[in-house]
Amino acid sequence: MLRYLLKRLLLIVPTLFGIIAINFAVVQFAPGGPIQTVIEKIKEQSAHPGESGLPSHSLYRGMQGLDPAMVAQLRQQFGFDKPPLTRFLLMLRGYLTFNLGTSFFQGQTVLSLVWQRLPVSISLGLWSTLIVYLISIPLGIRKAVRDGSRFDVASSFAILVGYAIPGFLLAIFLIVLFGSGGMVPIFPLRGLATPDAGLSWPAQIADYAWHLVLPTIAMTIGGFASLTMLTKNSFLEEIRKLYVLTARAKGASEARVLYGHVFRNAMLLVIAGFPAAFISILFTSALLVEIVFSLNGLGLLGYNAVLQRDYPVMFGTLYIYTLAGLAMQVIGDFVYTLIDPRIDFDTRP
Repeated sequence: MLRYLLKRLLLIVPTLFGIIAINFAVVQFAPGGPIQTVIEKIKEQSAHPGESGLPSHSLYRGMQGLDPAMVAQLRQQFGFDKPPLTRFLLMLRGYLTFNLGTSFFQGQTVLSLVWQRLPVSISLGLWSTLIVYLISIPLGIRKAVRDGSRFDVASSFAILVGYAIPGFLLAIFLIVLFGSGGMVPIFPLRGLATPDAGLSWPAQIADYAWHLVLPTIAMTIGGFASLTMLTKNSFLEEIRKLYVLTARAKGASEARVLYGHVFRNAMLLVIAGFPAAFISILFTSALLVEIVFSLNGLGLLGYNAVLQRDYPVMFGTLYIYTLAGLAMQVIGDFVYTLIDPRIDFDTRP
């Protein structure tokens, strides 16, 4: 097992390098950039003199076209005076020590921005994953026990409908229906806390939970289908094995058979997949939900970075996402061997 884990850890390096290199190359051919973003802002300020704090002579020059010296200064400021290969190698050298650079437009290091937004994303991902597991596992067991019944068919239809609804579309629907100012204004629209509320600790916890309701529902509805069906199929496979027939023949109760014998074996794949499921919900489902609910998480940070062409934030968050995903895959394999010692990855090529 140690040899296999070491091999997987070593494979993280070329995989991470390949993903970052491909995305860096794609961005070089993409239209626009941070310099163009700054130029457009200057031109917009020049077109509305009353709304800008710039001097009048600067506004006039902006109307006629930017000074080439200013453009050259912007290129040097953003590092575009260097060849792409040099910029890529400098970026990789910084990534080796987790120096992810500094945001072009926010005046903070990428790592500090990630640390500021990480608690929001982890909060959403953790609660959503726990709710999905707490509901899907009992539901999957119940469906396996009553396989082919009306309950099985009806519940399958319900979870597949939930799976078919995009998370961002459900989020918009929930806002229109239950958000503040909606048809039934029950839940808040933005953030995870009421600003400047001056609440006590118990009230702050309740306020935090109240803000989590709509985003969590939007993130979890689509996650029940795969885990529920995986749990059901795992139980059905174990129920049909000889050791279950032997346990029943010896007079064991149905609860004893299900939770004393079948549960441990059927849950191996489900439990081992928890790290991957958490990463999946954290980095995919949360993106559009954070945008819709204006939650300052990693998803919203990356989205704004793409709009502004804030390349250090774009590649820094990509680096964090990819590294976390690859690490969680290795952790998932390790957890699998802890749960089931019969698994021997060293025999794999």
